[in-house]
Amino acid sequence: MTDTLLLVLDAGTTSTRAIAFSPAGAFVASAARPITQHYPASGWVEHDADEILTLSRAVLEEVAAQVGPARIAAIGITNQRETICFWDRTTGEPLARAIVWQDRRTADICAALKPHEPSVQARTGLLLDPYFSATKIRWALDNWPTVAGAARTGRLAVGTVESWLVWHLSGGKAHISDATNASRTLLMDLAACQWDPDLIELFGVPAGALPAITDCAGMLAMTTVAGRSIPITGMAGDQQAAAIGQGCLAAGALKATYGTGCFLLAHAGAVPPVSRNRLLATVAWRLDGTPAYALEGAIFVAGAAVQWLRDGLGLIADSAETEAMAQSVPDNGGVQFVPALAGLGAPHWAPEARGLICGLSGGTTRAHIVRATLEAQGQQTADLVDALAADGVPAARLRVDGGMVANNWLCQDLADSLGLAVERPRVIETTALGAAMLAGVGAGLFADLNAAAAAMAGVDRSFHPAIDAAARAGRRAQWQAAVRKVLA
Repeated sequence: MTDTLLLVLDAGTTSTRAIAFSPAGAFVASAARPITQHYPASGWVEHDADEILTLSRAVLEEVAAQVGPARIAAIGITNQRETICFWDRTTGEPLARAIVWQDRRTADICAALKPHEPSVQARTGLLLDPYFSATKIRWALDNWPTVAGAARTGRLAVGTVESWLVWHLSGGKAHISDATNASRTLLMDLAACQWDPDLIELFGVPAGALPAITDCAGMLAMTTVAGRSIPITGMAGDQQAAAIGQGCLAAGALKATYGTGCFLLAHAGAVPPVSRNRLLATVAWRLDGTPAYALEGAIFVAGAAVQWLRDGLGLIADSAETEAMAQSVPDNGGVQFVPALAGLGAPHWAPEARGLICGLSGGTTRAHIVRATLEAQGQQTADLVDALAADGVPAARLRVDGGMVANNWLCQDLADSLGLAVERPRVIETTALGAAMLAGVGAGLFADLNAAAAAMAGVDRSFHPAIDAAARAGRRAQWQAAVRKVLA
């Protein structure tokens, strides 16, 4: 197994990447391409599905050429979840742009369906929010004639990004979605891991357009890369893959990924959990037909807030500047930034909320606003950890990953905000690592996920709280007052 590699396709929100890992978790080679973001109206976000496919093929070919295709034992796929693609099953051509998870155009549909939310949550573990896929499908059927026409003639295929990619990578032979991605659509019965006929009827989705739901590891499909036939043996949505890559394999283990948004997952065991504090229940993975579950909190704006400081306000030239700027002032100078630039996610679920910077004075500087932006990540995370504790899942430590956690100041502030030890992994790209672990299990390189984690995962550095409980409580009170202003 020493010369064997696992190739991962990580189809994210802002880029698509291919990464080759050794079975020991070593990062061997990678290639990446940015994805064009389309904003046709306020609150709307779209991707070109053909662009995602073209770029995905390009990065797979590039990495295979770097490492030699004969070394690749299997492929794993991980992807931005909830983003939905529409295509013609006879030609494979996209019928419209993909509607991205961040898109808020279906807020009115969600509001109209609110009386159904208790029953929807009981079946799916999810709440009614534009974030999820079903209302996006409904909107497309109502507003895009190409999609509606394909549905009438039985030509419509819909699926999240991994489904779109596998359909094409397999030459149209596999129309599948793994259970983690399917659990994010509002259409899957969480306990049964099957499409729910009543939910399909509620949202008006054509059942024949949906993919088959599969395990997250196994012989899922075959594809050709660099002229060689290679099995696809692992698939999971990005946040579940990150939890696997962090080794969150036992009940109570907790991770948070800080990318465009922030997503916190707590492993909840073999029984679908029920949140009474507006968290989400979701599939952590499904292997050999048996699902494991997680509680999840979604923060819509994390790294996107830093990007906004750079591109929207011009306060910074590069995100790497934020660490030194936050350290350059002793505190936030009274500034609070609630980054509800795309609404507020868990535990508030306020899609119409908008961002707020408050506490400004004549002494406020760029550094105070930058520091408040980073501090907002810890406070938003604390909101989720508080909700988890109220749901009976207290946290002992937090494992973190994603591009933002290269910032040591941010990691320390997370520990201070939460009063918890924060662990940063040896391989920060844990989303791709988790997909590699699943692919390794699916290809028979590892007996199970525990064996894969023992071989591939590890901790780089731990951060421990450096402020006392009174200071922590004071910061929490200031943050909560700012959130109340946004919600008001």
